[in-house]
Amino acid sequence: MGDVANSSVGHHAKNQQHGANRAGGFGCTLPELRSLMELRGAEALQKIQETYGDVSGLCKRLKTSPTEGLSDNVTDLEKRRQIYGQNFIPPKKPKTFLQLVWEALQDVTLIILEIAAIISLGLSFYAPPGEQSDACGNVSAGAEDEGEAEAGWIEGAAILLSVICVVLVTAFNDWSKEKQFRGLQSRIEQEQKFQVIRKGQVIQVPVAELVVGDIAQIKYGDLLPADGVLIQGNDLKIDESSLTGESDHVRKAVDKDPMLLSGTHVMEGSGRMVVTAVGVNSQTGIIFTLLGASGEEEEKKEKKAKKQDGAVAMEMQPLKSAEGGEMEEREKKKANGPKKEKSVLQGKLTKLAVQIGKAGLVMSAFTVVILVIYFVIHNFVIGGRPWLSNCTPVYVQYFVKFFIIGVTVLVVAVPEGLPLAVTISLAYSVKKMMKDNNLVRHLDACETMGNATAICSDKTGTLTTNRMTVVQSYVGDTHYKEIPDPNNLNPKILDLLVHAISINSAYTTKVLPPEKEGALPRQVGNKTECALLGFVLDLKQDFQPVRDQIPEQKLYKVYTFNSVRKSMSTVICMPDGGFRLFSKGASEILLKKCTNILNSNGELRSFRPRDRDEMVKKIIEPMACDGLRTICIAYRDFSAGQEPEWDNETEIVGELTCIAVVGIEDPVRPEVPEAIRKCQRAGITVRMVTGDNINTARAIAAKCGIIQPGEDFLCLEGKEFNRRIRNEKGEIEQDRLDKVWPKLRVLARSSPTDKHTLVKGIIDSTIGEQRQVVAVTGDGTNDGPALKKADVGFAMGIAGTDVAKEASDIILTDDNFSSIVKAVMWGRNVYDSISKFLQFQLTVNVVAVIVAFTGACITQDSPLKAVQMLWVNLIMDTFASLALATEPPTESLLLRKPYGRDKPLISRTMMKNILGHAIYQLTVIFTLLFAGEVIFDIDSGRNAPLHSPPSEHYTIIFNTFVLMQLCNEINARKIHGERNVFEGIFSNPIFCSIVLGTFGIQIVIVQFGGKPFSCAPLTVEQWLWCLFIGIGELVWGQVIATIPTSQLKFLKEAGHGPGKDEITDEEMAEDEEEIDHAERELRRGQILWFRGLNRIQTQMEVVSTFKRSGSFQGAVRRRSSVLSQLHDVTNISTPTHVILSAANPTSAAGNPGGESIP
Repeated sequence: MGDVANSSVGHHAKNQQHGANRAGGFGCTLPELRSLMELRGAEALQKIQETYGDVSGLCKRLKTSPTEGLSDNVTDLEKRRQIYGQNFIPPKKPKTFLQLVWEALQDVTLIILEIAAIISLGLSFYAPPGEQSDACGNVSAGAEDEGEAEAGWIEGAAILLSVICVVLVTAFNDWSKEKQFRGLQSRIEQEQKFQVIRKGQVIQVPVAELVVGDIAQIKYGDLLPADGVLIQGNDLKIDESSLTGESDHVRKAVDKDPMLLSGTHVMEGSGRMVVTAVGVNSQTGIIFTLLGASGEEEEKKEKKAKKQDGAVAMEMQPLKSAEGGEMEEREKKKANGPKKEKSVLQGKLTKLAVQIGKAGLVMSAFTVVILVIYFVIHNFVIGGRPWLSNCTPVYVQYFVKFFIIGVTVLVVAVPEGLPLAVTISLAYSVKKMMKDNNLVRHLDACETMGNATAICSDKTGTLTTNRMTVVQSYVGDTHYKEIPDPNNLNPKILDLLVHAISINSAYTTKVLPPEKEGALPRQVGNKTECALLGFVLDLKQDFQPVRDQIPEQKLYKVYTFNSVRKSMSTVICMPDGGFRLFSKGASEILLKKCTNILNSNGELRSFRPRDRDEMVKKIIEPMACDGLRTICIAYRDFSAGQEPEWDNETEIVGELTCIAVVGIEDPVRPEVPEAIRKCQRAGITVRMVTGDNINTARAIAAKCGIIQPGEDFLCLEGKEFNRRIRNEKGEIEQDRLDKVWPKLRVLARSSPTDKHTLVKGIIDSTIGEQRQVVAVTGDGTNDGPALKKADVGFAMGIAGTDVAKEASDIILTDDNFSSIVKAVMWGRNVYDSISKFLQFQLTVNVVAVIVAFTGACITQDSPLKAVQMLWVNLIMDTFASLALATEPPTESLLLRKPYGRDKPLISRTMMKNILGHAIYQLTVIFTLLFAGEVIFDIDSGRNAPLHSPPSEHYTIIFNTFVLMQLCNEINARKIHGERNVFEGIFSNPIFCSIVLGTFGIQIVIVQFGGKPFSCAPLTVEQWLWCLFIGIGELVWGQVIATIPTSQLKFLKEAGHGPGKDEITDEEMAEDEEEIDHAERELRRGQILWFRGLNRIQTQMEVVSTFKRSGSFQGAVRRRSSVLSQLHDVTNISTPTHVILSAANPTSAAGNPGGESIP
């Protein structure tokens, strides 16, 4: 551990050049502050008292004021950055373009192609000696003429060229995606601001501009951006699990544990801290530096460890045992290997490509074998020639030619356009989705979204505008349907109300005047509190003077809001020595604690349970049914004399007097109902999961159209939901869940765990005909687990916390539900583009392979020459993938049901199209091959003597073939059997330009291609015939569309996803770990720490145990508490084992309890 810490200190030596001269006039050096931040609790307090006296002493040394903050003087801030570093952690180096190229080259289809190309290139340069002599027999086995021999290298080069195209496009896409994402990261980081006090003013500064000595204000939901020491806190609780793995929240107080660490979350309360360490010197920074260094260090360590003796090596390397070793390996793989995201679509495609490749391989091998056998029989059996040794090179040359024909068949058979089509389609979509306010973080999320069958959405901010306003109130026995006139209210009530709202809300929450004329006032901080402060302003009062009179330091005690309390209370001292408590919270909870209520004259009137029930019926339920969130505002006075027991919260927040109940409206976004209607039409169920009460939730759901009158649906509260899905022991049962979720539309008063349970339950359910694909939206820290579990997690770009964004797949940059509908549209479009491309590609493949194969067998020469085949291959693969993968989405995509996980890529309709068009093309080509010379009255190209110039006959075949493909490309634009294949063709300029461009190049090749392309120029009449046959494809397409697919029972679908049994263990293991993404990044660093620490501790204990010769088991049990912590942190299910080979082999072996030793 010492080495690790030192190495990281050494890492920042350059920051410490100034450390020598007492840190440039400040009273603390950087190492001093760093060592201070490594202490916790009582130790830290003691150190602060010994060194600085107290926290204000520390502030003095850092030349800052606990109340006024820094002076905001530029030179002073710059000096602090020089000495203590800036609040910026340099990111990990991105992959270089060459690394991405190398990754793209790993594709199986590409490897087959590279090999074929290299062999082909090698053979083209191999010219066997010994010209053909009569003795060897003038065998006309369709050997190519000189022209083609000279152009032999073109073929290999062309294949390599197409491989290079694919690789560069893939790498470029990955690179630009990475760049975009980094750009977004930096944009998010710049937008991330934190509240600090400078010159006595609370201002927001970008996190990167925080310096040591800043006084920062912290509140619920913050992710602390730097390390600091607490100056003043209200009921502050911090979740430090990201650093320590302890899931319990840690209470922070100036007199107990004032140390606040970067990267931890404020779960409750608020306060102020003085910043003591930033950037690479903060706790998170140290871990990140370790992470960066650990990769390089591990390699060095491993080399070192090999040289050292076994005992030390045992300490350095992850120790392996039968089970532990495998887990370690997997952990390593996951940490180091680039995690390739394999989506549902890629799974299906890989499988399909492999199947096609295999078929092509068989065909090509078969072709070669037949050609060789024919050649041997023709020459040596029928011709009866002897095998002459000096003729061997000539024969070899023939065999090589046969091999090249075989490779050509293989090349045409392998659809290398597939990976390209997927990449282009996804990249194109991601770029366009950015314009639709979807920032895609994981490429495969885009296409998964097209299969989504359910969306679980938050209410606040996603379906609603998250701009809360008070619209109804109940004050002084009167229910006001709009904002009351302040003159009608009793002055005493009005004053109490203003104080209760102004004081009992976070002082960081404000309503500021609008930036532009006519705009709405700006709401800063918690939106519910903003609504209440807005209510004060609407009553022609002001909250700022009240706050100035009672500043935050003077608040006696604060019980901050959290999801358990559902209320917030603040205690202030009264001038007479007594105390007053203000409380606000969810009305159904707070009214139960009220025993009095203020009447219209501002006097107390008793408030019995009977009155409460009446109030709920007459005031609260009608408000909730209008979709309002109801908040109760109350107070209580404590007389002077003895001080109450503040820690007994249930006693303190009781016997309250109700001042008012207000109804807060969060209006539904105007575009949401339409978006939800589209989702429902597209076969996607929208469910609302919210923390609000059931009536409000139901009202909003009805406004959005999530629930419709007359439908059979469920609206449940969290408690009821849990009661229905758990058995007597309190365990969740899938079959109970399966009874609930299909009808569930609204889940109200739900906890984050409920959301996660629901999402997991729907994904794991097997009751429907297809498995569910679930998308989830979330913005809060607590939504992390559900976002991570969902197939696609959407985080809010504006309102979302950092934790939510880290756990998500797509970030909605405008926080708007209707952007999700766009994502669905793009996702479906990706799927369809791939299918269109497949339908086209497979038709070409089937035809080309059969033509090459039969041609070779019957005429010993492929009618389509190798170079022609490659041209066909290029247009049909690379160009077609560009043309068909960039079709823009249309609204009609939202009119069909989602495909689901198990739908094959090639439907029966597509199979019908592929086979139907293949029959037309084969008929045409074979007719031309065997009767073409008669029809066109030209010389036959069949069995032409060696070295004859290219024949018109074979050129017509080639030309017709290409023109048929071009027309079929237009047919391929529709895959669901639609009639009008031209619909929307001009909305895709790429498609039009590619079809016309290909046609242009084809004219050039035929008229001027000459020997390299084996083409003879054609007359205008011949061209028109070729065109006529090509356009026949479009007519034939209509014929095929008329045949009902249901009649063709023999058609099979193809391209299913990997079966259930093929899902690898690794994927299973990944499913088991649901750990926050952000945490996982951090945790790798801690794994190193904890493993190191744990090993040393274990070794020490093992040694001492042996000294005492006590039972080894005991030591293991004592350590189990640390182990459980290690579980939390390392997300490895089997802890590593110590192999005590040197010390005492029997004890390790004789460990019958099966307890593993860390």
